[in-house]
Amino acid sequence: MTANLPRRVLAEALGSLLLAATVIGSGILASRLAGGNDAVALLGNTAATGAMLFVLITALGPVSGAHFNPAVTMVMVLRRELGPGSAAFFVLAQVGGCILGAWLAHAMFELPVLQTSTHVRAGPAQMISEASATFALVFAILFVSRWRREAVPAAVALVITAGYWWTASTSFANPAITVARALSDTFAGVRPQDVPGFVVGQIAGALLAWATSLVLLPKGDRS
Repeated sequence: MTANLPRRVLAEALGSLLLAATVIGSGILASRLAGGNDAVALLGNTAATGAMLFVLITALGPVSGAHFNPAVTMVMVLRRELGPGSAAFFVLAQVGGCILGAWLAHAMFELPVLQTSTHVRAGPAQMISEASATFALVFAILFVSRWRREAVPAAVALVITAGYWWTASTSFANPAITVARALSDTFAGVRPQDVPGFVVGQIAGALLAWATSLVLLPKGDRS
């Protein structure tokens, strides 16, 4: 354990908490204000998520790398930018932070804190969508960080913003937030029984993006 690992893990937990609270909280408010129009609700959910991602990555990137996502952490281990031991702490912080964020969102909107989602998101199309969304996310991180590191916060925010609209699953692209959204019976939720398919798709998409970087990035940048 390196001397600054606790600080990095805390940053991952805080970022994950605020991200999940934003995704779920904005979904709750958007669905209340949209009057039954899911497109309008999704637009509000999208804008809030993209905005918060930009802020969180800009603020916490210098501290922990701002993964907030076990799929991203896995790829950083494969690239030897993070050790397996540190990665385990990162993943625990990400999952725990996202769950706390879901509970915070429920509390803010006077909903039962403990919930289980009934929102059906099942089938191969959803898995393909999550693989595609996570590929796009990890691809953006690996390639933009190589050419214009300062543009990573905007790139990640934009790829998730786009993913809400071009994927059938509305682009979870994150195993930790998928778990948290299974604990929220709200606009942003996903049934617990649909979570494994999402996570399999997310891991597959992240691995494919990493493999793509091995082919396309200069040799010194594709470890």
